[in-house]
Amino acid sequence: MKKVELIDVSKSYDKKTEVITNINVTIEPGEFFVLVGPSGCGKSTMLRMIAGLEDITAGVLKIGDEEVNNLPPSKRNISMVFQNYALYPHLSVEENIVFGLHVKKIPKAERKARCEETAKMLGLSDYLKRKPRELSGGQRQRVALARAIVNQAPICLMDEPLSNLDAKLRAHMRSEIRQIQRKLGITMIYVTHDQVEAMTMGDRIMILHDGKIQQIGKPIDIYNNPANPFVATFIGSPPMNIGEASYDAATSQLHLGDEGRITIPQEDEELLKSGSILVGVRPEHLKAATKDTNPEDKIHVEVINVEVLGNETIFAFKLGQKEWMAKWTGQWRINVGDVIPIVINYESLCFFDSETNQIVKTPTDIENYMFDQEVLK
Repeated sequence: MKKVELIDVSKSYDKKTEVITNINVTIEPGEFFVLVGPSGCGKSTMLRMIAGLEDITAGVLKIGDEEVNNLPPSKRNISMVFQNYALYPHLSVEENIVFGLHVKKIPKAERKARCEETAKMLGLSDYLKRKPRELSGGQRQRVALARAIVNQAPICLMDEPLSNLDAKLRAHMRSEIRQIQRKLGITMIYVTHDQVEAMTMGDRIMILHDGKIQQIGKPIDIYNNPANPFVATFIGSPPMNIGEASYDAATSQLHLGDEGRITIPQEDEELLKSGSILVGVRPEHLKAATKDTNPEDKIHVEVINVEVLGNETIFAFKLGQKEWMAKWTGQWRINVGDVIPIVINYESLCFFDSETNQIVKTPTDIENYMFDQEVLK
């Protein structure tokens, strides 16, 4: 296993505009590391620089303890899985899998043994004599994955490998790729624009926007404590609700729209010196008011859209000038036009500085259900 280290790495195609700016990150040996962000943020460019398919304009790239800026891809001891599979149509599945080994002049007997082992791992043993055109999309993706694994390289790069698959198959392949990575213990760097893939697969994730790092961390830490509004709205489905709020020092209350009033604890009033702030709250942290709820804590909202998903209900409403969403567990009989009383707990709120966009208050009531491992025994 080897680590990958990027030190002040930047990339520019015209020597004027940088598409990647001052990237500093260390990807640990055996880690499943995910690069995630919207289209055009620079994640695939970064992966191609690690692979040696793109030149590095500035900075240092290390694989292990060796600086590899000027090493060709063939000397970096990595494997790569592309978005479009990149299979040779005239070769069989077996020939596609061992093609790289053939180029490296690995003995025939070893090639066959490695191929059979990898094919068994990925459920391809019955398809080795078929051509790619005879396979489904998921099977072709497995062949591309097998070709990368069979090389036994300590680092595997993946560039949106599941984007051409349907939703059900993507969910299955997510689990399969993660299990294979754990079994082999390789360092995997995975590029995706899908935040669900990032949340479910990565040991750590790096969120990119406009070629700059927005946040690096464990998926659940980023979900609970987003560094800025971009991260807050990019991670999570539905995304975090973000809105402008004004602070009334006379009543120690935060005003959200015409009706929303949230009392601020005295110890946090210092956070609101500027008088205005961006407030964020996850849709699942908006609660239904009950008959026991203090009337002053109720916020009445008019429903403008409803989605009942079987195990949960999502509805949208206007609060101030923004459209917000709530996500409640179960099947709720809610219709468009209904006026519903909700509660926003102060402990569930994030605060972002309205000028710097940096987080200044993290939520303290995020319903983390902790348990003792003894309970499961």
